[in-house]
Amino acid sequence: MNFSRIIDILPEQLEKNPLQDLYCRREDKKNWTKYSTQQSWEYIKQVGKGLIHLGLQPGDKVAIISTTNRPEWNFIDQGCLNVGIIDVPVYPTISPAEYEYIFNNAEVKYVFLSDKMIYKKVAAVAENIPSLKKIFCFDEVEGVESWKTILQTDSKLDEVFEQRRNAIQPDDIATIIYTSGTTGFPKGVMLTHHNIVSNVKDSIQMVPVLKGETTLSFLPVCHVFERTLNYVYLAGGASIYYADGLESIAANIADVRPHVFATVPRLLEKVYEGILKKGNTLEGFQKEVFSWSMKLAQSLELGKPKSILQLAEFAVADKLVYSKWRAALGGRLKAIICGSAPLQPKLATIFTNGGIPVLEGYGLTETSPVLSVVPLKKSKFRAGCVGQILPSVQVKIAEDGEILVKGPNVMKGYYKNEEATKAVFNADGWFLTGDIGEFTKDNFLKITDRKKELFKTSGGKYVAPAPIENKMKESLFIEQMALVGDGRKFVGALIIPAFDQLKVWCKENNVNFTSKENVIKEKMVQDFYWKIVNEYNVHFGKVEQVKMIELLPNEWTTESGELTPTMKLKRKVIADKYKEIIESFYD
Repeated sequence: MNFSRIIDILPEQLEKNPLQDLYCRREDKKNWTKYSTQQSWEYIKQVGKGLIHLGLQPGDKVAIISTTNRPEWNFIDQGCLNVGIIDVPVYPTISPAEYEYIFNNAEVKYVFLSDKMIYKKVAAVAENIPSLKKIFCFDEVEGVESWKTILQTDSKLDEVFEQRRNAIQPDDIATIIYTSGTTGFPKGVMLTHHNIVSNVKDSIQMVPVLKGETTLSFLPVCHVFERTLNYVYLAGGASIYYADGLESIAANIADVRPHVFATVPRLLEKVYEGILKKGNTLEGFQKEVFSWSMKLAQSLELGKPKSILQLAEFAVADKLVYSKWRAALGGRLKAIICGSAPLQPKLATIFTNGGIPVLEGYGLTETSPVLSVVPLKKSKFRAGCVGQILPSVQVKIAEDGEILVKGPNVMKGYYKNEEATKAVFNADGWFLTGDIGEFTKDNFLKITDRKKELFKTSGGKYVAPAPIENKMKESLFIEQMALVGDGRKFVGALIIPAFDQLKVWCKENNVNFTSKENVIKEKMVQDFYWKIVNEYNVHFGKVEQVKMIELLPNEWTTESGELTPTMKLKRKVIADKYKEIIESFYD
């Protein structure tokens, strides 16, 4: 891997290991449209020349928004980067007001978006963005110019394209990524070619991706996690297939049979819930075998050699149960990379012991993003930690427990925000992650909480909500959970039940399940959840124990506003939305 800039990765593949199916998407929802390395490079050059033809200069900004991942995203991304234009990838789920803020802050000149829905949101605020010249669309939308109209095949622009491309330095800013953030306005993280390339080279050492393998990409490529992984796949020579959408992941996995893909804990929880749901339909001996296999998978510690008895038991469970899980995920999966939010150790343990290695990692947009990941090596599989530090990254733990970072992957700063930039670096140049952590005895990094999420009770005691929530979510009956209690005398909890599991329990206990709204009011159900909470309370100190709960009927989502696009809790939004319920805890 001799590349030093993002724009060198694809040409290196073209020279050494060209693919016939580099970027693939089901444009008609039936058949895969495949773009070879050569075709992709031609599109990238045509985009780059088209942007030059539009009059864009090095350092100008172009925004990209897409509801699903697609090859065109890459063509615009790399077309921009090849001619020194800084691209600004943006989430499709944010509000028109947020688009207005980001585009004005970045002084975006052109927007490339996917479809009519996104166009309507951007068009609603376009007049308030003085720098914006035109909007282009990937889909055919009446009254909106197609992205293909910018493509330039004029050979007269070849020399200018090469001049601009050759002038790009590794330390030049490649992209500005606006953090989704759980509070306040997003900040524009400036990442250079070298920032991202260093992360690509480090990451591929930890999780080797090989030529001839396939991956399914469904997390938003506008987020640095999936974007950097896309560059990793490109560097390794893997074919990248883009899912039609979150609702089509299962069908796409069966079709593509990926060797690797990335996900967030919330989606892995959904897969686990699906396994349990199917297990609940079994009867007799089959159900007994399923339950035994689940307990076995949870009981075997990762990274430790199995005894002869455990090997024998595992062989039986694998043949009868685990092999079916792998088959449902295509049968070729060598790893699932998981990040962006805390993962329940139980899930990492169960899936990995079932022959589906879950490699949890950790990082931030500001670090391009990966800082650590569990390596793809049996002896180094772990649960409850976020892996080993990447080779070129330095990490130390401050006196107050905060994780501090130095390395070539650390951002150049926040765009137009020197004050915020200074606030996240200490006097010695260490980047302050805002996360609390520690190293295990075998030097794996463990995240214990978000520094900003710590709250103090009225008695002056600090509480870290994430570890408590994560532990209690190990219950099959708790789907989502948010702790409250900042400035209060005790800790309370808002709980979204796992209604599929609760429905089974209700049937077994003769509780009438007419609706979600009604069932959570049933005394037997409330007593049952109190019993669950109290069973987990014993794992925590007195001040950390949950003293009040409220069951809620509706799942928290990005669309309803309680989750960030990377599935983290927006605690302020939740606190505001359920203010009356929270107040009632302390009446």
